[in-house]
Amino acid sequence: MPPNTTASSGHKPGKSGRKKGRRARLVLIVLVLAIVGGAAFGAFWGVSTVRASFPQTKGSLTLEGLSGPVDVKRDGYGIPQIYASSDEDLFMAQGYVQAQDRFYEMDVRRHMTSGRLSEMFGESQVKNDAFLRTLGWDRVAKKEYETTLSAETKKYLQAYAKGVNAYLKGKDGEDISLEYAALGFSNDYAPTEWTPVDSVAWLKAMAWDLRGNMQDEIDRSLMTSRLGPKQIADLYPQYPYDRNKPIVQDGQYDSVTGKYRQGSVTGAAAGTQDAAGSGLTGGAEAPSGLESQLSGLYDVLDDVPEAVGVNGNGIGSNSWVVGGEHTISGKPLLANDPHLSPSLPSVWYQMGLHCRSVSAKCQYDVSGYTFSGMPGVIIGHNEKIAWGMTNSGADVTDLYLEKLTGDGYEYNDKVLPFTTRKERIDIAGGGSKTIVVRETNNGPLLSDRNDELVKVGRKATVDSAAPDRGDGYAIALRWTALDPGNSMDAVFAMDRARDWRDFRKAATLFDVPSQNLIYADTENNIGYQLPGRIPTRGKGDGSLPSPGWDSKYRWTGYIDQAELPYEYNPDRGYIVTANQAVVDKDKYPYTLTTDWGYGTRSQRIADLLESKTKNGGKVSTDDMRQMQLDNSSEIAKLLVPQLLKIDVADKDVREAQKLLEGWNYTQDADSAAAAYFNATWRNILKLGFGNKLPKELRVKGQCLYVEPSDSTGPVDVDDDKVRECGQRDADSAQPDGGDRWFEVVRSILGDEDNAWWSAPGTRTDDAVDTRDELFARALEDARWELTAKLGKDIDTWSWGRLHRLYLKNQTLGTAGPGFLKYALNRGPYNMGGGEAAVNATGWNAAGGYSVVWVPSMRMVVNLDDFDKSQWINLTGASGHAYSAHYIDQTSKWVKGELLPWVSSERAVGKATSDTLVLKP
Repeated sequence: MPPNTTASSGHKPGKSGRKKGRRARLVLIVLVLAIVGGAAFGAFWGVSTVRASFPQTKGSLTLEGLSGPVDVKRDGYGIPQIYASSDEDLFMAQGYVQAQDRFYEMDVRRHMTSGRLSEMFGESQVKNDAFLRTLGWDRVAKKEYETTLSAETKKYLQAYAKGVNAYLKGKDGEDISLEYAALGFSNDYAPTEWTPVDSVAWLKAMAWDLRGNMQDEIDRSLMTSRLGPKQIADLYPQYPYDRNKPIVQDGQYDSVTGKYRQGSVTGAAAGTQDAAGSGLTGGAEAPSGLESQLSGLYDVLDDVPEAVGVNGNGIGSNSWVVGGEHTISGKPLLANDPHLSPSLPSVWYQMGLHCRSVSAKCQYDVSGYTFSGMPGVIIGHNEKIAWGMTNSGADVTDLYLEKLTGDGYEYNDKVLPFTTRKERIDIAGGGSKTIVVRETNNGPLLSDRNDELVKVGRKATVDSAAPDRGDGYAIALRWTALDPGNSMDAVFAMDRARDWRDFRKAATLFDVPSQNLIYADTENNIGYQLPGRIPTRGKGDGSLPSPGWDSKYRWTGYIDQAELPYEYNPDRGYIVTANQAVVDKDKYPYTLTTDWGYGTRSQRIADLLESKTKNGGKVSTDDMRQMQLDNSSEIAKLLVPQLLKIDVADKDVREAQKLLEGWNYTQDADSAAAAYFNATWRNILKLGFGNKLPKELRVKGQCLYVEPSDSTGPVDVDDDKVRECGQRDADSAQPDGGDRWFEVVRSILGDEDNAWWSAPGTRTDDAVDTRDELFARALEDARWELTAKLGKDIDTWSWGRLHRLYLKNQTLGTAGPGFLKYALNRGPYNMGGGEAAVNATGWNAAGGYSVVWVPSMRMVVNLDDFDKSQWINLTGASGHAYSAHYIDQTSKWVKGELLPWVSSERAVGKATSDTLVLKP
């Protein structure tokens, strides 16, 4: 998925001198873009530099290296279906076609994964590159390619790279994409050849963004500076197994056989992990510099570019599969919609890969979603099975505090030498910087990448249980993805799987990232498998940083594949995964994580399925689509009855409160009630929790300050109450608002005098001490916040005016000149849905109401007739800003519509608009 490489750091292209002719062509582009501003695409096509980068989609081309002709058939949305007679030809053509549509995206992505962004964008990316080099994704990918991947997978990767390079041959940057023309104005960067390792490294970046609970690990540690164990436990409630069911409900770990089994078992799920002592605040005392170290690391992580776009608490995905006994067709239906940060172009690329005749020579007939830069299909179906994915959230990262002594680190009362290497970072426009990466037996030292962290580590004082300070402390990362694996093998094995047995075998290769895999086949079977390399620990449960000097906290191994939970054709007839707990903790001996999603979305989906299928009801493809669009707010169902009991004296606040009367809790874009409730919810979080959190976790609110992405601008109102609201936001903060906070508030709702309900005031008379007092003030603050943002007249309020989606083109769309942003970006779109709704257009209470993650695609697969399947992408097939396929799916996506998804040769032929023949 494309990295949002400038969302947090900003790219500033380096200096250089280009030829005057090229500069003149860019000036021409700039003038056209500024004048036309994206309204009339035809005008842009008249500009040769822009049009030259558009792909050829008709006629024929010669590609050296093909063994036979390949047909590329595109439908009216530019989605390609490729037909070939050998595996190598199929993947070579895939590389060529993806490069036609998305090479700039692919190029940025590989520079991010290899820590070489500075080569494209200059000095501003040196710190990011240094951190990414420390993680060493590219180095691990090289080892993976050289030592662990199968010969067949290497052959496919080589063929894919050959196709990409066939596209690049003889082209200058501006012939490839408009963005290269813009970069060429200020530096001498030129694209280089694609390599197989460029594709493999992408899986490491993907694993980083899906790494699990590392942020929670840091947050909990920072909380110890201000909160006690009971307060921290309040903010991390236990998963509500009694209310929100786990994914796997029919099965248990068998301690006799050492395997996970469905149905009844012969032995109990005896625990095998010692979780005594959670870490530096559990089983050992932390050096007092730990909070400062982690606070600095927090800042470093915030600046690291997102790869797959899931950097945020509360983010997740939905997938579910319904067996044929509950469907109209009598065969399974499978739905999936991964929730990721919005990007332009979309993180996904739709395509079909078809062998004209499936045989040993050509093994694939698969269609679905993949990533630009990677061969194969990641999510989709072949002619026999379909599958989807959501993030499991398994804890595969641990932070270790390392005690430094001289040129080494302490481990079991000995000093061990660091493993070191030098990395040179080249910078656009000239110059370079060399860094030294140090590693312990727990992994690389992340803290070396921040000068302040190094200083803090040297000065950290020592508590009695920790070793002597010596030369200070550092933070190391242990992470499963830093070891070579086989996930690329898994992609191809899944693409050609024919049944449940093949699928589970493929899943054993999917080591990182750990995903929830759902399955259906044409023989009317459904299933679920948890794959992944998931560690076992000695002491500690991974919820807090651990003392690196104590071997008792080391990883002891990995959960065996046969022990991982699965489910096949459960009696209930459906399986739902939406980042909830995988399995009941009492039925499983291993700690998969302490930080599941809390099951708000998963249980809502299960309830919708139960409601539809009770009394013999049957589910259709359109029913599955409608469920994906469910806007219901679960926290509103809990809180609105309480909010309506509050006696409100102020007539203006009472006017807003009345919006909640009779509201059905549905967060449609045109709903004023949804706008007011979500503003009230945000203020409840701010008042109840914001001023009690450590300063490192507090993000200032935006009562009067309105970002362009939040609305059309601040409303000019002269009201004392609005100004007071603004002052409160300036002095306070609030949590992110994910469904963990639903559970936090639910757990204390019945305790009206709980200490969390207290909040200071801005005047002597508005401090609050009880739940109802806090609710009253939240209702009031929400009224004046929305007055500032949407106006005094509540008849003009709507959730969509607050909850807006902006699509920003990666890199230059976020940090380029204003006119270029205007030309490359799209939006705003007024959105329904919301936080932890099934239609998860998420927003972050700490930063306002703008949409920060979305269902990045939606699909429903019909196993009775694959040609009756449906799909949609967030944007379009093309990464070219003025292509007809840049955002041609977005308007339908916003409305919740799906496109026909055809895959049979006959149906593809009928849908084909353009055909390109690639000849050897």
